[in-house]
This record gives sequence, structure tokens and C-alpha cells, in this order.
Amino acid sequence: MLQLWSGGAVVSVAGYCSLAAKNTAAATLCQRPGTVSRPVITLLLTFLIQCGIVAAVYWPQQDLAQRPLHQPLLPSGPDIIDEIRIGDEYDNKTTLQKVGERWFLPDLENLPADSDRIDKLLDSITGQDSDWPIAQSIVARQRFQVANYRYQRSLSFLAEGKLLATVYLGTSPGFRKVHARRKGQDAIYSIVFNTFDAPGISGAWLEPRLLQIRTPLSITADSYSLNRDSGEWLSGVGLAPDPRELEALLAALRSLQVDGVAPEDVQRELSEAEALLVLQVRSLAGTTTLEFFTVQEKHFVSSSQYTLFFKLSAYDFDRLTGIDLRLVSGEATTQ
Repeated sequence: MLQLWSGGAVVSVAGYCSLAAKNTAAATLCQRPGTVSRPVITLLLTFLIQCGIVAAVYWPQQDLAQRPLHQPLLPSGPDIIDEIRIGDEYDNKTTLQKVGERWFLPDLENLPADSDRIDKLLDSITGQDSDWPIAQSIVARQRFQVANYRYQRSLSFLAEGKLLATVYLGTSPGFRKVHARRKGQDAIYSIVFNTFDAPGISGAWLEPRLLQIRTPLSITADSYSLNRDSGEWLSGVGLAPDPRELEALLAALRSLQVDGVAPEDVQRELSEAEALLVLQVRSLAGTTTLEFFTVQEKHFVSSSQYTLFFKLSAYDFDRLTGIDLRLVSGEATTQ
């Protein structure tokens, strides 16, 4: 008698078949001795099909039992990865490349990328919480949107031009979690990550601190100028600026953050627009000219170090354009 094990239960195919045969014989009578009626033949065929189904369902699947449960999303650590290619469900694509210890955006004139954001992505992919997959079937790939033809994010990791792995990110099973599967493997994991933290648009990966100036030595605007000499700041007319207004200006330059790259159509419009504020700032790294614009009620900034225009929040825009000229030049403090 063949016994099949599945999920802790022992199933006797022979016993099942014997029971089914008895029920069939009891329920159906022969038309005459030595002759089997059509209903009996039909029921026998049905019985054989049922036995086949039972055997197929409960037959021990040795391949699955022997397959390792833990299949890492990346075959190696994040340190050797020097290129990441990202695609989303809308066919947007971007590439991140590492040169030395810094990441860059080749699709955006090799502008610096946000290294902190990239490190977070790599940590999430390589450091999943559980070694146990939540599913392995083809149907689950479709349901969780981690199939090679249906996904929310496709992440390809390369080292020295060689593809290490492609990981698909799909639906979210809960707060700050996402389903993930490595291409070529069945195991589907739930990892701590947010799909929105892996955008397929290059501008979203831009280093937000790109234009920050931490240690200015002189600042020149249309209506005032400031110079630092022997640790003391003086205006162009030799007066000491208001301490609070000076600190507000210096803090705005130190913490200036861009929100991405201006759209292509706005780039053309900005190239012909007149800046509302122009700041020429000299620091230990050299001299930089910052120009601030407002187009279609949105704010932008350009730098002499780069050819593109960048999006700017209203908060950062107001901090720099709202500096009181009389206070920062020291004229108000003398009255």
C-alpha cells in the first residue's frame, strides 16, 4: 500500500481507492452477469482520475523539500557594487555609478548622487530581516508584482560591468515593507523598505546638498557686500552687520538644499529669464555665483559650477531673498 506524506498528514492512496471502489460497486449494478454497464465504466474512469489527482497532490516533492529556504537577494556584499540600474512600472529608467567613494548620475551630466539614499537602498536589499521566504509560486509572483514582466521596481546591481543580480520590488505587505524577489529564484521575501525610496527618475537621486557653501569668506549681492577678515565680518562700507541677520544668511548658505532638476521645458525658459537675486560667494573651494529665479510661481536656482537649473523650496528661496539689506550691511545698527 502506497502512503504519501504531505503537511504532517499520511494519505493512503490504496485505501482511498479501495473505499472509492466499494462505493462505486455498491452504487451501480451490472445490467446482466458478465457484462459491465456504461455507468460503471464512467464511474471507474472517474475513480481512476480521482486517484491520479490524489497521487499528484500528495506525492512528496523532493526537489522543493531539498531546496534551501534562504536564497539571498544579492550574492555578495554591497561594497563591491559600483553600478545600479533602476526601472519602474512606468518605464522610467536611471543609472547610478560609483567612482571612488562617491556616486554620480551619468544621465544628468554626472552630477553627484545622494549617497545616503543609495546606502539605505543597499542595506535594505542585503540585510533582510528574515531568512524565510513568504512564498515561492509563480502565482505569488504575479500577485505580489515581483515577476519579470510585472513589477513596481527593477533593480540591477553590477560590479566592474558584470551583472550580479536583478531584484524586483512589488507590493507592500505593511508599513515600510515591500515584497522582493531575485530574478532566477523562486523565493519571495518581505523586506524593510519603501518602493518610493527607489525612484526610476534621475533627478530624484540628486544630492540635495549640492549647492551648500559651508565656509564663505565673502558674499556679494546687488545691494550689499560682506567680507570676513581676521575672523570678523564687515560690510562693504566698513560697518559690522547685524549679528542675527548675518547668521541667518550664513545658515541659509550652509543648509541650502535643492529638490531636483527643473523640467526640460522650464530649463529653456529659465535660460532666458532674469534672476531675482544674484549672490557671488567666495570660499576656500573657490568662487561660486548663485542665481535665484521664480517661474510659474515655482522657485529655482542655478550655480556657476553646473549648467542645469535646480528646483528650490519656497523655504530656502525666502531665506536668501528675504535678507534685510540694511541690517546685513550694518546701516541699521548705526542709527
